[in-house]
Amino acid sequence: MIRSLVSTSGHVWVRCLILAALGLVLSFGARAERIKDLASIQGVRANQLVGYGLVVGLDGSGDQVRQTPFTQQSLTNMLSQLGVTMPQGTNMQVKNVAAVMVTARLPAFARPGQTMDVVVSSMGNAKSLRGGTLLMTPLKGANGQVYAMAQGNLLVGGSGAQSGGSSVQVNQLNGGIISNGAIVERNVPTVYAHNGVINLELSTSDFSITQNVVQALNRTLGGNTAVALDGRVIQLRGPVDPADQARFLSVVENVDVTLPPARAKVIINARTGSVVMNRTVRISEAAVAYGNLSVTINNQQQVSQPTTPFTQGQTVVTQNTQIEMRSDQGTIKRVTTSANLADVVKALNALGATPQDLLSILQTLKSAGALRADLEII
Repeated sequence: MIRSLVSTSGHVWVRCLILAALGLVLSFGARAERIKDLASIQGVRANQLVGYGLVVGLDGSGDQVRQTPFTQQSLTNMLSQLGVTMPQGTNMQVKNVAAVMVTARLPAFARPGQTMDVVVSSMGNAKSLRGGTLLMTPLKGANGQVYAMAQGNLLVGGSGAQSGGSSVQVNQLNGGIISNGAIVERNVPTVYAHNGVINLELSTSDFSITQNVVQALNRTLGGNTAVALDGRVIQLRGPVDPADQARFLSVVENVDVTLPPARAKVIINARTGSVVMNRTVRISEAAVAYGNLSVTINNQQQVSQPTTPFTQGQTVVTQNTQIEMRSDQGTIKRVTTSANLADVVKALNALGATPQDLLSILQTLKSAGALRADLEII
């Protein structure tokens, strides 16, 4: 069957696709990341849509019309379009209507007639949208054109829970979703190739990852298939025929890439005191004084030699870190661990350091240049 496919197509890249597919099957067990998990195709993107509408059918939990006059104005305009004329100056006291904003993401390659999910959020003082129905709402893009129409019953999650005489709100009741609640009315042209040239955009800017991706693509699809434009964008030379570009990109997305070590980074949650780091983070010698604590970190090399001379054993040099923690009461605690920051944090926890102590110590180490990583506080 492969021979017939090659003979029926005169393009050289078809042979490359077949060989690449066979190579992917043979290397399936290799531990690597696929390109589809690392990059996206330039030009293939979603578009944000927004609309204003009314939710009806609420059980007395809608907007208070006197405090939200736009709700009454919208209701009056809707009734006039349906042939119902309200007398001038009529003050409608309805409690089962709420003004809402409707948002959605129009996916790439969406065609008229397809459906998509929408998010409905109250913009007035409605207490709850539970049990409501969104009336037909046009969804517009940034250019003001209507690309979809939304309508349907809302799904609102959450409820109030009683605990010790107090009410606890589990989830937000002023917002909900409508699954497949919008129908696409107009498509957005998606252009991702120009004379066979396609650009890949990595999710992160990293020259090492970019170079590995280029090498993997050229090794799989040919020597001049991919070239790096910068640390984020990779240019591909694919087929000129649009009918063949989808098959070409399907192979590109499934090429395995071996990733280099990640950039050292430490993330601190200031509210919870949690510390998250990757394995490439390292720490050097430092001394930190914080409150009633004094922390000293010393790196030491330990040499292990063979027990008997003239043997086949090898001399091994390991890097250890000794942590000394002193309190104002004169208490001294020492822990010997590796130079990895994760082990240092565990040692500090074992010595009784609080989460706030850890945050301050890590910030001080970063300022002193002893923490060899990017520090991000959220």
